[in-house]
Amino acid sequence: MKFGPVPLSAAQGAVLAHSVAVEGSRLRKGRVISQADVAAMQAAGLKEIIVATLDANDVAEDTAAEALAAAILGQADGLTATRPFTGRVNLIADGPGVAVLDVAALEAINAVHPMITIATVPPWQQMAKGGMVATIKMISYAVPQKALNAAVAAARAGAIRLAQPQIKTASLIITEISGGVGDKGRTAIAGRLEALGVDLIETVMTAHQTMPLAEAITQAQSDLVLILTGSATSDIDDVAPAALRRAGGQITRFGMPVDPGNLLFLGDLAGRPVIGLPGCARAPALNGADWVLSRVACGIAVSSADIAGMGVGGLLKEIPTRPMPRRGG
Repeated sequence: MKFGPVPLSAAQGAVLAHSVAVEGSRLRKGRVISQADVAAMQAAGLKEIIVATLDANDVAEDTAAEALAAAILGQADGLTATRPFTGRVNLIADGPGVAVLDVAALEAINAVHPMITIATVPPWQQMAKGGMVATIKMISYAVPQKALNAAVAAARAGAIRLAQPQIKTASLIITEISGGVGDKGRTAIAGRLEALGVDLIETVMTAHQTMPLAEAITQAQSDLVLILTGSATSDIDDVAPAALRRAGGQITRFGMPVDPGNLLFLGDLAGRPVIGLPGCARAPALNGADWVLSRVACGIAVSSADIAGMGVGGLLKEIPTRPMPRRGG
């Protein structure tokens, strides 16, 4: 592609690089210059303009962006591409879900040519319907066909998809201690589930003791069990983890390097996921439980190593309701 000033007599068929004011209107940058455009600019007194002139082996920006988007969507579920405009195509979530990114493939796309770019939300970002998961942008007015072919090849490895909710129902078990807070937090947790398309079918109140809690876990009728304890879970042998084991389940992980959210535990009972929520889940602010809940709800396996890897970027915003702030008074 050649870029620079040309006389108006040679401008037809080139791409206008900068917007130009003409009688009664404005010719916007990025348009392919027509004979009528040339006449309008001549009438405006212009002698030359700055244009981009495509070579035979160049691909126009909109065509290139659309081709790269199509390659990505060929491997993706739950995403829709917008119509190309000024070299840009956005990938939009069809519904709630979690963005699953092949970071190596995305880095390979962005390494092909500086004018071929794709920007995304962070890996594992929870999305709502209509949210922008990625934007594909051709920075210049055209890109070389060879470079576009290489980017498309990298995209076909499956660079991005939206994991959509697989779990349909959830139970919330809240333990109570003498003088406790009752069902405080239910609204915030119900809101989280609703955002993921999960129906909270029951809220069960029980004593903050191992046996009653184990019984409540066993009797839960849903696909996912959430436990919110009246007293913080301080050890893997504390009431809630012990109750899950007493019910016949197992603990995958206790504790996570995300703050707020340290005191989460994850386990399962006969293949059904069980999440012990930290106390900060009573508030709607983002915390570590959101990262685990969204993946679990979307059918993404979460291991102890996965949770350990959440620490980088896991220092989240302090919440006003935190009983013991990070910084002392």
